[in-house]
Amino acid sequence: MAKKKRTRSFRCPTCKKFALAGDPEFPFCSERCRTIDLGKWASGGYVISNPLNDPETGDSYPQGHVKKPN
Repeated sequence: MAKKKRTRSFRCPTCKKFALAGDPEFPFCSERCRTIDLGKWASGGYVISNPLNDPETGDSYPQGHVKKPN
């Protein structure tokens, strides 16, 4: 008996339709959903709600702050 090859599928984060792991637009179901998501990032629709922590020094940085190298 031949084994069936399993293809993992996930839900598109934009529209919640199924998106297969092998699809070129993965993890999105289409180019349209990929573009919508990119637009949300570009317009500030997605934000990191907690301050960033530097695990090496334990320093905490407010959002948008970039640590400059010494």
